[in-house]
Amino acid sequence: MAKKQFKAESKKVLDLMVNSIYTHKEIFLRELISNASDAIDKLCYLALTDPSVGMNRSDFEIRLAVDKDARTLTVSDNGIGMSAEELEKNLGTIAFSGSGAFKADLAKSAAAGGSAAPGAEGSARPDGAAAAEPSPIDIIGQFGVGFYSAFMVADHITVISKKYGETEAHKWESDGADGFTVTPCEKEKAGTDVILHIRPDGEEEDEYSKYTREYTIYKLVKKYSDYVRYPIRMLMPHPYLKEGTGIKKEDGTDIPPEYEEKWELETFNSMVPIWRRKKADVKPEEYEAFYKETFRETEPPLATIPVSVEGAITYEALLFIPKKAPANYFSDEYKSGLQLYSSGVMIMDSCEDLLPDYFNFVRGVVESPDLTLNVSREVLQHDRQLKAIGSHLEKKVRAELDRMLKDDRESYAAFWKEFGRQIKVCCLEDYGAKKEQLQDLLMFWSSKENGFVKLDEYVSRMKPDQKYIYYAAGETVDAIDKKPQTEILKDRDMEILYFTEPMDEFVADMFRNYKDKPFRSALDGDLELPEDKDRPDESGLYRDTLDFIKNALGDKVDEVKASNKLLSHPVCMSSGDGVTFEMERYFKAIGQEMPVKAKRILELNTNHAAFRAIDNVRLVNPEKAKKYCEILYTQAMMIAGMPVEDPSAYTDLLTSLW
Repeated sequence: MAKKQFKAESKKVLDLMVNSIYTHKEIFLRELISNASDAIDKLCYLALTDPSVGMNRSDFEIRLAVDKDARTLTVSDNGIGMSAEELEKNLGTIAFSGSGAFKADLAKSAAAGGSAAPGAEGSARPDGAAAAEPSPIDIIGQFGVGFYSAFMVADHITVISKKYGETEAHKWESDGADGFTVTPCEKEKAGTDVILHIRPDGEEEDEYSKYTREYTIYKLVKKYSDYVRYPIRMLMPHPYLKEGTGIKKEDGTDIPPEYEEKWELETFNSMVPIWRRKKADVKPEEYEAFYKETFRETEPPLATIPVSVEGAITYEALLFIPKKAPANYFSDEYKSGLQLYSSGVMIMDSCEDLLPDYFNFVRGVVESPDLTLNVSREVLQHDRQLKAIGSHLEKKVRAELDRMLKDDRESYAAFWKEFGRQIKVCCLEDYGAKKEQLQDLLMFWSSKENGFVKLDEYVSRMKPDQKYIYYAAGETVDAIDKKPQTEILKDRDMEILYFTEPMDEFVADMFRNYKDKPFRSALDGDLELPEDKDRPDESGLYRDTLDFIKNALGDKVDEVKASNKLLSHPVCMSSGDGVTFEMERYFKAIGQEMPVKAKRILELNTNHAAFRAIDNVRLVNPEKAKKYCEILYTQAMMIAGMPVEDPSAYTDLLTSLW
C-alpha cells in the first residue's frame, strides 16, 4: 500500500513537535501510557452505557513489554481501539486529538442532558473506595501531539489496533515525517498495541538502549504514571535479577539456579494516590512512608498538610514541611517546587509557581483537572486557576506555621532553625514588599528568655517608658552576651534581641519599626534610656582628655566620646547610626566593598580607672598617655570583632609599659 502523507503537512512540523516541544525524551512513555488510559476510559464509558460490552473495571489493564534483541518497546491496552479511518485521522493528522474530540462530544451530551459519565453511581474506584473516581471526561490526551513524542526515541513505529465491535484489525506504520501506511492485519481482541523500534545509540547522552531495559521502564512508570487509574503491568525478572540490585543475593551468595530464568508479572503503578484518600482514612505512618519514599528523606516531616478543595477550582494536595533543610538548600543547586499531577499523570516534577519563594522549603504534590497546560503538558500557562491554587496553598502553609507558633513552639523553633534564614532573606527582597506578610513569622534569640521569641512577644514585655526594640549583632549568642554595651540594658532588666546572622541587621534596617516601636542597636549610637535624661553630660567635663585621645589616634577613629552605656568595662567601639561593623564584615566575606564604611566611634567609660589614668598622665607624660590610648583603641577593636592591624606592635606596646 502506498504511503500517505501527514495532513499537518511537513517534516518541519513533526521535527518541531519531536525536538522542541518536549524537554526530556523520557516523556514519551508518559504520553503513550496516557493515551492507553484514555482508550480504556472510552471503553469503560461504553461499558456503563451498553451492558453488552460485558467488561468490568478489573478487566482493564495497560501492558508493557521490551525485546532487547529486536530493540522494541510495546505499550498495549485493551481499550476502545481504532478503526482504519480513526487510525488515519487520529495518527495521520499531527495535532489532532481523538481524546479531545471525545471530550468535546461528552460535554455536548452532558449539556443536552445525556447519560452520566463514569464516576457517577455504578462506577467503582480500583481500590474499592467509596469516593467517586474522576470522570473519563477528564481525559489526559487533549492536544494530539503526545503520540508523536515517541519519535524522539523510535525510528519506526507500528500501531496495531482493533476497534471494539469490529471484526477487522488494522496496522499503522511510519518512519516519521515521510508519511505512513494503514493496512489490514490480525488481532484477536479490541485494543491497541504501540510498538516502538528504538533508535540506535548515539553519541554522548543519546543512549536509547536503556528504553529496552525493564528496570528503566519501571522507574519511568513510577516517576510519571504511578497514579494512572488502570494497572500498568509488565513481565519482570525475578527480584534477584533486577537491574540495580546486582547479581548476588544480599548475603553475597550466588543466585539460586531456579531463579535464573524466572519472570513474574508485576503491577508497576499505585493507581490511587494517597492524597485522594480522606484524611481520616490515612494513618500518620502512611503519610510518613509516602514522604520518605517520594522525596528520598530519611526523617519524617515536621508537619503534614492534606488539602482537598472542590468548587470553582478543584484540586487535591499533600504538602510537607521538612524537619531538616537539604544540604544544598541555600545553593543554586536546590530545586524547589511541588510535583504537579493531572488525572494521575505527573505533569511537572517541580512546579515553582504554586508557592512563593519564602515557602520554597515545602515539599509535596498537587493534582488538579482545572489547570491550563501548554501543548507538551510540561509547562503551566500562567492563568487564574494557577494563581487561585497557589494563593490557597500559601494560606494553608501559613496557617500550619501559625498553628505551630501558637500550640507547638518546640516544633516551630526546630523549623526556624532550619528555614528561618529563607524567611528573612525574602523580607529583604523587593525593598521589603513582603515584610508585612512575614514579620509575625520572624524569631530572634532573647537575652531574657534564653530562646527564640517573636517580635510581638518582645513588644508585649517592653517597659512602660521603653522607646526602642533593642538588639545586638554578633557571630554567636555567647559572643554577643559578653559585649560591654549590653551590660547596662541587662542591668536595667531590658530584653535584647541577639542577631546572629548577617542579614538580621538588614532586616531591622528594612523594617525600621515594628508596631510603632523603632529598632535600635545596643552596640551603636545612643540607647536613649529613660534614666539618661537625668545623667549629666560628661563630654564637656572631660573635653580636653577626649580631644587628647582623638589627636593621639588620628584617622584611626572618627570620633571619641564619653559613653553612656558602659558600666564595668573601660571602652567599646561603636559605629553610630547607619552602616555597622557586622554589615561591613558581611560584605567583606562575600567579596564586595561597602560603598560607605562603618564609622569608628571610640566610647570611653569616664568612671573607669583606665580613663582616669590617661586623664592623670596626659599632662605630665603625654607619650605614655598616647600608649594608653593605643592600647584602649586596640582593645575596643578586638571587642568589636574587628581585625587588629598589627598584633606584634600591640604586644610590644604592652611590654613597653612594664
